[in-house]
Amino acid sequence: MDDNVVDEIRLHQETIAADANSPLHLIREKELEISGRVLTAKRQADEIVVEARKKAAEVVSKAEQEGGAGAAEKEAEIRAKAEADADKLRSDAQAEADRIKAEVDARRDDAVRLVLDAVTAV
Repeated sequence: MDDNVVDEIRLHQETIAADANSPLHLIREKELEISGRVLTAKRQADEIVVEARKKAAEVVSKAEQEGGAGAAEKEAEIRAKAEADADKLRSDAQAEADRIKAEVDARRDDAVRLVLDAVTAV
């Protein structure tokens, strides 16, 4: 190598060694150290946020599933009650129809006599 290059390298190394204990150099080291700590803390915070978002998504998903299951159960319960009410209405309507038919059958003879008496009286 050229003597100039060797001299420049030696001068640079001496400057770095001399600056190693200077206040500016120490401040720079502290800045780098703090910067590294801040970066690490930021990464950890980002990881915590990512994990919290995953857990929140899981909670929401689980709640939606449970809500959907609860809604399906409630729908089935309401449907069963509506069908039971409809069956009762059908049964009550049939009973009323049977009662009216029996009453009509019981009064048919009286109705026929009234009509015949009315026709023969004229």
